[in-house]
Amino acid sequence: MSSSPVSPSVPAQPYGRPPLRTVQVLGGGAGAGSSAHVRSLATGLAARGVRVTVCAPVEAEGEYDFTGAGARFAPDAVNALRAACAGADVVHAHGVRAGMRAALALRGRRVPLVVSWHADAPAAAGASGAALGRLSRILERHVARAAAVVLGASSDLVDRARLRGARDARLAPVAVPAAAPGAEPGKVRAELGAVGRPLVIAVGSLVEHRGYSVLLDAAREWRTLEPPPLLVIAGEGPLRAELSRRIVEEGLPVRLLGRRRDAAQLLAAADLAVLPSRWEERALLAQEALRVGVPLVATAVGGVPEMVGRGAVLVPPGDAPAFAAAVSGLLADPGHRAELVAAGRAQAATWPSEDDTVAQVLSVYDELTERGRR
Repeated sequence: MSSSPVSPSVPAQPYGRPPLRTVQVLGGGAGAGSSAHVRSLATGLAARGVRVTVCAPVEAEGEYDFTGAGARFAPDAVNALRAACAGADVVHAHGVRAGMRAALALRGRRVPLVVSWHADAPAAAGASGAALGRLSRILERHVARAAAVVLGASSDLVDRARLRGARDARLAPVAVPAAAPGAEPGKVRAELGAVGRPLVIAVGSLVEHRGYSVLLDAAREWRTLEPPPLLVIAGEGPLRAELSRRIVEEGLPVRLLGRRRDAAQLLAAADLAVLPSRWEERALLAQEALRVGVPLVATAVGGVPEMVGRGAVLVPPGDAPAFAAAVSGLLADPGHRAELVAAGRAQAATWPSEDDTVAQVLSVYDELTERGRR
């Protein structure tokens, strides 16, 4: 009886060599994009025979089910992280803060460290953020120099890692899984109260760098449209009370939805997606909007222009009138919206697939472990 053929995408282990062991480290406060990326990596690596341990906050395991992806889960407590790293061939941290924790856990051990820089905030600007900015730069410099390889999600992050002293910094765009189909868009719009009016959506935690105060300024300008578009914001965070107060006091056509697990389905029902952030890299909202064919208005910051190409309308950060004008102009011009949808889908087709991303990461691991055997 002949045996079943082995899939070419799952390479066999070299004869006599034990399976590669890797630890994926996620820090507290990791964004949805980083967590989804680690879940995707864990799935792809485990399918290729790699033994994967994910060290992350317990709540991240509850939401992303790393064990269901084929990984072993360990909480991100210091002792658990050190124990997991003790048996690893490669440790891969996601984000600068996670990189610092991993570097400390590996102190005194000859285990290569890979750090992916996804979307950690750049050094704070302005006098009030001067001390925080200095600390951020020190942290980035320490992590960049501790890593055997830094993988930047965008070209500007690669440049920043090199500036901070990285020995080896490479571009590694992050692919995230496509969202599963959800509820029928008409039902979603009815639930949100957007029947007979345009629906505009933003997704992300309610924190300062997301730029939601500027977005509310823009919403104040477009509330005079007929019919006025409804802006819904899916996310939770420390600015909720302040944003809620403004919405009530200024009579803004805005709803705060809180944290939602169906954000991808909300997006698919929207007429426009908006990304007003002060900084971003490969924003999850932008990726999903271009994939599903929802026109996007975003700020031209970080890795956003490189990622979206001509598939979105870009405006300067902090410019509420420009944001309002871009949204109003698109709502009034279905032809332009259709052009953006086509350009966005074409741009999304150029992004690496999940398999591409796993293959690139695995090639880095193989390179580092081969180097260590010499």
